[in-house]
Amino acid sequence: MLALNNIEVVYDGVILVLKGVSLNAEEGHITTLLGANGAGKTTTVECIQGLRKPDGGRLRVLGFDPVTQAEQLRPLVGSQLQSSALPDRLRVAEALDLFSTSRARDGGELLEQFGLTQRRRSVFSSLSGGERQRLFLVLALLNRPRLVILDELTQGLDPAARRNVWAAIRQLNDEGTTVLLVTHEMDEAEALCDRVAVMRAGHVIDAGAPADLVERHASTAVIRFSMPDPPAQLLDQVRRLDGVREVARSGARITVRGHRRIVAHVCAALVRWEPVPADLAISQPGLEDALLGLLNGDQEEQAAAVPQHHSSCRPLHPLHSQPG
Repeated sequence: MLALNNIEVVYDGVILVLKGVSLNAEEGHITTLLGANGAGKTTTVECIQGLRKPDGGRLRVLGFDPVTQAEQLRPLVGSQLQSSALPDRLRVAEALDLFSTSRARDGGELLEQFGLTQRRRSVFSSLSGGERQRLFLVLALLNRPRLVILDELTQGLDPAARRNVWAAIRQLNDEGTTVLLVTHEMDEAEALCDRVAVMRAGHVIDAGAPADLVERHASTAVIRFSMPDPPAQLLDQVRRLDGVREVARSGARITVRGHRRIVAHVCAALVRWEPVPADLAISQPGLEDALLGLLNGDQEEQAAAVPQHHSSCRPLHPLHSQPG
């Protein structure tokens, strides 16, 4: 469906923006690109769309080369990008007519689904930021694409509108459409995607299901509760539970740390020693924790691999933005 093998892109003949990006997106799945600004996500998407020619590597989208076979590929791909724009005086209904092909679905139904029915006669310049975002999503879905590329699709939308868009993406995916999502929203990635690819400084540094990334890079759970006079036998029992790494006590406050699987075991132990503490609190790691753990760990590994030497050149901070 989507296969990138060692893709390289050079910016301005000097800066290597993509440094051997390899990525596979399976047909019928939702794949998400995550990473800090400057990681190379937008440049990767531009290569997939045929808007930028890679300087190295091999790229196939739905079996086509996006650069040399753009005519065959274009009708099969729908895009909603951050940089999308339309002429100010173009009306919403006219935009649907302009972008419709013989594969188009009922544009009126899409407008209704995304709350734009009342704006059919409105010109593009009069739409709010959220309405423009929803219109671009309508246009991306209009011609029943096999692959949809969505870049920050819910940016600027209120919570209710975000949920509606998520529902539409799930429905689209259920119908067999493959989705490539670029987002900074961790809850969006966790709610929608089957697979996550994390980019940093022009590389894909890890990929997998969200739960797998959490397991690899952020598996520690923290359980806190108060017991004025905790039974020593209870604390000893908790310490022996599989996955528990630490049981700390400060006065009446007890903190238990360990692998995520300890949550069920610790809670079960507390239930047996009634009453259950009223202030029981559980902190479970999520995708955001995994991303931070992965990026920080990758940064430390890169720093350790750089030879130490004196130089008059000041190195860029790893999180400074680069083109892409």
